[in-house]
Amino acid sequence: MRYLLMICADEEAVGALSPEEGSAMLAEYGAFGQEMTGRGVLQGGERLRPTTDATTVQVRDGKVLTADGPFAETKEQVGGYYVVDCTDVDEAIEVAAKIPGARVGTIEVRPIWDM
Repeated sequence: MRYLLMICADEEAVGALSPEEGSAMLAEYGAFGQEMTGRGVLQGGERLRPTTDATTVQVRDGKVLTADGPFAETKEQVGGYYVVDCTDVDEAIEVAAKIPGARVGTIEVRPIWDM
């Protein structure tokens, strides 16, 4: 079954990392990607631009409404994601726990509904 692993973190805390801390975390993400590719579970993933670059879209009464930034006010924002193919939710959780961002934020594990 495929799962979306959403990496959520406080953008300010991530932005406050020193250059050395940022480089170390990037290296950890590289190692994670290699390990999960080697296991055959990683199907894709990307880092997202910050919420300051986001636009939200709604349609109300046939009109398209847009706004800058995220719609929901929350401390943690989605900063990236992985798509993995795991045997079950337990394996997906085990994979999510290895994402470096799990130590400073939250990883949401969501089954993908095949349509």
